[in-house]
Amino acid sequence: MKTRIFAAAVLAAAVALPSTAVYADNHKAEKVVNEEVGVPVFPYDITDKPYKVVGPVKAGVRKATIFSKEPSQKKIYKELWERGEKMDADAVVNASYGDSHMTAFSWGKTNALGIAVRFLTKEEIAAGEKGDTAPAAADFTEEMFENANQKSG
Repeated sequence: MKTRIFAAAVLAAAVALPSTAVYADNHKAEKVVNEEVGVPVFPYDITDKPYKVVGPVKAGVRKATIFSKEPSQKKIYKELWERGEKMDADAVVNASYGDSHMTAFSWGKTNALGIAVRFLTKEEIAAGEKGDTAPAAADFTEEMFENANQKSG
């Protein structure tokens, strides 16, 4: 009996898997990943792939206790990517973050900013669509990030 239930569950998962992959990749271009941190977040602009700017991304990473280590670049970039991914982005470019600082609610918080982008597909490029240019981290303003991530939750 258990074997039949297991077999039915495996079969149901196998049937459902291809259909979810189609919906997830309906606009996706080639995947890019920052090898150093394992997510598609980069401290620089990507100039060899045309893209459209999805919007600004803002994240804050907190320390658990006063004795905890500062958040690593990997942890900060993963947090930025979680927010960019919710915006249906393919990558986050021009990512930057500062030193951690004490807040009323944490022993230390590091703020990070970036620009979420979605790469143009081959079809969009063939149709003559032009890519955007993301603002450089040095050009970020508070107003740009005031309402960041409200669309994504």
